[in-house]
Amino acid sequence: MGDRVFENNQVVIAGEIVSGFSYSHEVYGEGFYMVEVAVNRLSNYADYIPVMVSERLIDVTENYEGHYICVVGQFRSYNRHEEKKNRLVLSVFAREIEFIDEPGEDVKSNQIFLDGYICKEPIYRKTPLGREIADLLIAVNRSYGKSDYIPCICWGRNARYASGFSVGTHVQIWGRIQSREYVKKLNEFETEKRIAYEVSVSKVDCMEE
Repeated sequence: MGDRVFENNQVVIAGEIVSGFSYSHEVYGEGFYMVEVAVNRLSNYADYIPVMVSERLIDVTENYEGHYICVVGQFRSYNRHEEKKNRLVLSVFAREIEFIDEPGEDVKSNQIFLDGYICKEPIYRKTPLGREIADLLIAVNRSYGKSDYIPCICWGRNARYASGFSVGTHVQIWGRIQSREYVKKLNEFETEKRIAYEVSVSKVDCMEE
């Protein structure tokens, strides 16, 4: 999965391109663009995952909607300032892209591994039906002294285990990226539909001795 330097944040997704390319930003003359990829879940539902790609990896002037791709990269975050506060924006940063046939049901089309640190007290709760949930925020180090802040959600036994973590705990997490629609109240009269992204955790290990 890519270079060893990036082994603490590894993502592989495979799905259908469902948007055109929109310009994001430029670094040292290299343009970066956003594109949306629909990744199927087992439950006949798709997660719509934003992918950031370099113009050097793919021809961003083409429209590839309906094509299937496999993306290897990292799950990254940055803070966007809006409405007098910062909003965490998440996307998959593509390091490799390959056009593929439509993934079969037996293909693991959405996998993520993170090695990082708990940077906020876990929030443990139960649903009305008694299902246990724990929300975590993981800081994953990146080169040049930067970090990515990744929201993660644990269920059942994993939620109980993770609820005992303290800030600064070193953890490793395996799971999948999921998208979730919610309604944001802008003021007394206005609301807005938004999409949140998080890691649905299938396995979590505490690395503390």
